[in-house]
Amino acid sequence: MSSVAVLTPESFAEHRSGLKDQEITGCVPEDEAYIPTYLEAFPPLPEKGAPGEKAGEPASAWGSKIRPIKASVITQVFHVPLEERRYKDNSQFGEGEEAKVCLDIMQRTGAHIELSLAKDQGLSIMVTGKLDSVMKARKEIVARLQTQASATVAIPKEHHRFVIGKNGEKLQELELKTATKIAIPRPDDPSANIRITGTKEGIEKARHEILLISAEQDKRAVERLSLEKAFHPFIAGAHNRLVQELSQETGARISIPPPSLPKDEIVITGEKEAVALALSRIRAIYDDKKRKTTTISVEVKKSQHKYIIGPKGNTLQEILETTGVSVEMPPLDSGSETIILRGEPDKLGPALTQVYAKAKSVMVVEVTAPAWLHRFIIGKKGQNIGRITQQLPRVHIEFTDGEERISLEGPTEEVEQAQAQIQEIIKDLLVRMDYTEVIIDQRFHRHLIGKNGANINRIKEQYKVSVRIPQDSERSGLVRIEGDPKGVQLARRELIEMVQRMENERTKDLIVEQKFHRTIIGQKGEKIKEVRDKFPEVIINFPDPAQKSDIVQLRGPKNEVEKCAKFLQKIIADLIENSFSLSVPIFKQFHKNIIGKGGTNIKKIREETNTKIDLPTENSNSEMIVITGKKSNCEAARERILAIQRELANIKETEVAIPAKLHNSLIGSKGCLVRSIMEDCGGVHIHFPSEGSGSDKVTIRGPAGEVEKAKKQLLQLAEEKQVNNFTAELQAKPEYHKFLIGRGGANIRRVRDRTGARIIFPSPDDTEQELITIVGKEEAVRQAQKELESLVKNLDDVVEDSMVVDVRHHRHFVCRRGQVLRELAEEYGGVAVSFPRTGANSQRVTLKGAKDCVEAAKKRIQEVIEDLESQVSVEVAIPQRYHRAIMGPKGCRIQHITREHEVQIKFPEREDSSAGQEAPPQENGEVSPEAEFVPRKCDIITIAGRAEKCELAKAALLALVPITEDVEVSYELHRYIIGQKGSGIRKMMEEYEVNIWVPQPEKQLDVIKVTGLVANMERAKQGLLERVKELQAEQEDRVCVCVCVYLCVWFFFFLLLQNIYFLIDLIVISGYERNVEEARQAIQQLVAELQEMVSQDVHLDPRTHARIIGARGKAIRKLMEEFKVDIRFPQPGSGEPDKVTVTGLPETVDNAIDHLLNLEEEYMLSVTETETLAAYMKPPSRYGGGGGAGGGDDSSGGPAKGFVVRDAPWNAAGNKAPDMSSAEDFPTFGTGVAPKQTSAWGPKKF
Repeated sequence: MSSVAVLTPESFAEHRSGLKDQEITGCVPEDEAYIPTYLEAFPPLPEKGAPGEKAGEPASAWGSKIRPIKASVITQVFHVPLEERRYKDNSQFGEGEEAKVCLDIMQRTGAHIELSLAKDQGLSIMVTGKLDSVMKARKEIVARLQTQASATVAIPKEHHRFVIGKNGEKLQELELKTATKIAIPRPDDPSANIRITGTKEGIEKARHEILLISAEQDKRAVERLSLEKAFHPFIAGAHNRLVQELSQETGARISIPPPSLPKDEIVITGEKEAVALALSRIRAIYDDKKRKTTTISVEVKKSQHKYIIGPKGNTLQEILETTGVSVEMPPLDSGSETIILRGEPDKLGPALTQVYAKAKSVMVVEVTAPAWLHRFIIGKKGQNIGRITQQLPRVHIEFTDGEERISLEGPTEEVEQAQAQIQEIIKDLLVRMDYTEVIIDQRFHRHLIGKNGANINRIKEQYKVSVRIPQDSERSGLVRIEGDPKGVQLARRELIEMVQRMENERTKDLIVEQKFHRTIIGQKGEKIKEVRDKFPEVIINFPDPAQKSDIVQLRGPKNEVEKCAKFLQKIIADLIENSFSLSVPIFKQFHKNIIGKGGTNIKKIREETNTKIDLPTENSNSEMIVITGKKSNCEAARERILAIQRELANIKETEVAIPAKLHNSLIGSKGCLVRSIMEDCGGVHIHFPSEGSGSDKVTIRGPAGEVEKAKKQLLQLAEEKQVNNFTAELQAKPEYHKFLIGRGGANIRRVRDRTGARIIFPSPDDTEQELITIVGKEEAVRQAQKELESLVKNLDDVVEDSMVVDVRHHRHFVCRRGQVLRELAEEYGGVAVSFPRTGANSQRVTLKGAKDCVEAAKKRIQEVIEDLESQVSVEVAIPQRYHRAIMGPKGCRIQHITREHEVQIKFPEREDSSAGQEAPPQENGEVSPEAEFVPRKCDIITIAGRAEKCELAKAALLALVPITEDVEVSYELHRYIIGQKGSGIRKMMEEYEVNIWVPQPEKQLDVIKVTGLVANMERAKQGLLERVKELQAEQEDRVCVCVCVYLCVWFFFFLLLQNIYFLIDLIVISGYERNVEEARQAIQQLVAELQEMVSQDVHLDPRTHARIIGARGKAIRKLMEEFKVDIRFPQPGSGEPDKVTVTGLPETVDNAIDHLLNLEEEYMLSVTETETLAAYMKPPSRYGGGGGAGGGDDSSGGPAKGFVVRDAPWNAAGNKAPDMSSAEDFPTFGTGVAPKQTSAWGPKKF
């Protein structure tokens, strides 16, 4: 047998406190006061059926039987026959309605459901989960997956309530058990039929259960007996003992209404014989008591009635039990004081004596005490009053708010004792306590309380008083101070002084836009802290961000508030000036050039113009670049950005004069008109002047040809607006828009040409996607509107048509997830094209949609089929090494060719270069005899499509094959062309889209190879030659720089100049003569200033150094800037740790030293206080015995003994405790390693 050692709370408590009944002598430490035995500290587990256990002994903590734990998860399986299944479609088993229903039931009940189909097509359902969830799921499954039948069962109306059960629990249990729905008629319905709905099996089960309940109730009888209410206590007996005995003897259930219920009907239920027997016994008791009893009436004060009744009527029951007399009390809410005693004449006397005794057993006394003293009488957490109630538990003490009385209720003697004690407390409090009341305007209350109650808590602690400030809802200005008389007067004086000070304060509201609040506050409140430090007497309150308020409140002395307000207004003015914003439209393809490599361009513009520049995200359709900062800086940044765009492309900018009054009408609703012109003209940018500027100039920027086109359209639109402006709107489904526009805008262009009206479709960003706007002369607009309405009406007439498409072409339309079909639906008003299933061998294709759309789609499908039937394949041999260049970044070039020429291009699989010999490079189109190109399989690119389009695509592919040309560049210039870390050559390659190869330095060749497309080669060569000219000019210029000046400077001053540490006193200046001379004069001037400087040492306590330096040197840097000096602190481990060196002009050095000494004095106060506090807070040594300064580490004390027990098994004769330090008992694994002094976590911190 094994045992587990358990240290019980009792044994441990006894061990710790030494509360054993043994005499302990001598001064023994607490931990050694008592050493428990092994069995006391670790009691063994009891053995099963251990001998010596007595039946009468209470079971121990280990001896109680452990009840078996039932599984919380159960599984039920049931079967639904085929004929009873609601959903019989087995073609989609697991995906149809049955699966959806089961999923819904699982979500609602939390049970897990599995379905399986038996051979007889019946449904097997397995439900797993908690019992509750399984029963609910089963009920829902039967109701929703099994066909439902219904039946009725008739039972007596009075049995219905037994079927329902208490709170409907029986009915719910029955429904869950049988998986049916049971409908019981309402009590006012004369019908006795109960309707059962569910499966056939469930209906039978439910019917059987209901009939069993009814049969059980048929065996029972119910008798109602009306007897005078006054005799009910005699039938019930004292504490209902008599009626309980009757119930046990007869087996009937007897229900007597409680005294508070004005009913005289006694109900007897049970077996018929038992009911008859109980009925005769009750009548006998009633007849006997009615014959023998008489009554007497007595008057007792209403306040004493509750003592006669007693808690829960116990006193009345005691009188009935001892005397056999019933005491009838008037209702508590009535004014009657008459009590009626009913019983046998000889017993009425003793009963009356008991009634009077009970009435006078309790007395009520009132003690007068000022209302403000009540809480002091009660004491902190009820200590004072608690002592009285513990001594006299039967006394009830009640305090009434706002009244100067205390009520005491209980036995006479105890009440008198409690009264004396309370009067003594009141007398003592009146001698040493006082109170006063001060009227203070309610608006000052929250300032008196302070942040988190700081002010009021300080006053309470300082003067040992209690201050009650009324709640805002009380709308009262009465502040009450209670406590020590002297403290009350001092607290009152301080509160009045605070109020007078606040009355002299001024509150000012500043209107600051909420968007600036975060900036003024700064990160982690740094900026607002500086403002508060500058104006310490001013309280600055910012509104909560959720309030969306612009009001910043300043409160404090009038002059300080004014100064602070001016300071903040200056900050706000700077912020407003720097928050100017403008948007610059830049073509999307040039954004990367504006950013530059690694963001160099945009960083440079930001730094030089001091602005914030935000570009749209890469996947955004926006072309707007937003610049924020000062207006002049923003305009400078805009010019810099536009200049980059002008350099990169043939961008033209022109201005058109259009009257300002027409600008809004030209822009249109939400910019729809101007946007349509920009889209028509290849994405040009049209910029209107800001509203209210009065300017007539409209700027158009973009490619030269498109700018002219946009200018013409804009002027034409302006002329139309001036002559005759009319606008109409038309609603059409968004899927019709592409069909109305037509391929390449053909349809809408015809309508525009015929009518002369401008038709504007909504952009994807517009909220009104169905709204089409028509602008122009009224007659033209009406005509265009009529034509478009006719087209839309035709589109709304849905027709279904079909056409024949050869099966071999089906795959082209449905492959790539039906991309071709999606394009057809988008282009032709959402027409639905349905191809037959694979393997159906049908050629019939169905089209459904608007009539015009269906016809156009059929025509388009026919065109595609003709293209497919007339397709040819053309092979193009291009060396594999050029394939990647032909494809372009992410295949963009090849995608462009396939879209433009409507062909399919297939590249061969890549072949490993080791498989065959790579052909020599082809340069400038010339092929040497030994480098003749022999096509391989991996070089053949296949083009599929119409013959003429394949030829065009082939020519386009060949045009993408790069060529290589040599450019003569002197070897000496190669490194300058490459640039720092290759930046120069990378910039040229990105700008001209070519590859530039510079030979290895050891070859010293004067040639650079340029590889790229024919179209880019000329620009690249020209750019490279221009760069060579620039470098040659710089080289010639560099020859002119031959002036060198050597300047001797004292090493000390050189350190101050450079702020670096190395031994040198010679400065060499090289450059143009004029520049060299200016630099020498500037350095000599600095040295002259430095010669006047002095260095002085000051001794500061090392403990204050960190505070003076501040976080990351912030404080010392600020101090050096303020006094214009250099301050050096000693290095760690220095021989003079308190020596600080101050260098600067004599006057500034003296001022700085004075300031440092003041700081030292100030910081030393807090250092001394902290060290003193730490000495007291330092915990005493656990084993050394002492705490204080002299505690130290007691090395002589020896190791701690730990937890010690007596009579342990290892101390028995013949046993020996293992020696843990023994290598034999506890061998080590491998070579022992000496422990290190410091752990991996570093030195210990105390």
